[in-house]
Amino acid sequence: METWINSIMDTLGAPGAGLAVALENLFPPLPSEVILPLAGFAASTGRMNLPAALLWTTAGSVVGALALYGVGASIGRERVLAIAARLPLVKVADIERTEAWFARHGTKEVLFGRMVPVFRSLISVPAGVDRMPLPVFLALTALGSALWNTAFVLAGYVLGENWEQVTDYVSVYSKAVLGTATAAAACVAGVRVVRAVRPGRGARRARR
Repeated sequence: METWINSIMDTLGAPGAGLAVALENLFPPLPSEVILPLAGFAASTGRMNLPAALLWTTAGSVVGALALYGVGASIGRERVLAIAARLPLVKVADIERTEAWFARHGTKEVLFGRMVPVFRSLISVPAGVDRMPLPVFLALTALGSALWNTAFVLAGYVLGENWEQVTDYVSVYSKAVLGTATAAAACVAGVRVVRAVRPGRGARRARR
């Protein structure tokens, strides 16, 4: 993976980093926590300009997110889930969780979702299904992506040859986020099961 990313950046420079990030949005198994610090490291060695790296990686994020938005808008919910079920390394449950999260919290999740592992790519799909106004979607996606990308590119730039340390911290962050989301989902499911099994106050009063 690292060799492939390096070859793209060596060939295309900063636009290559943007291309890799765009592909990362479309194929979540491609890790942004590797692409972005590597771009920062490349900038620290003079292989590309730092502002250009920040600009192109953010542009790549927006392009990738826009493609997923288009998928959601043109295909619709049921067909998106059906297609996701056939794709390797993509879980339907991830898309459903993202969709539920979006429905509860609205457009602000497009901004903050860009900084959450797994959800950061998939959040564009429910935005498209929901037909969020495109200017709003693009503005929020660009801002959230710029914040996320800048943090990782600068980390790689500062750490230099030790850029891989970033992936260690992100791995802990990702596990914490996914663990919290799983725990929250389990709690919600548990509450619903208890409510379904246990009679309500009205039923108890009726028995009395």
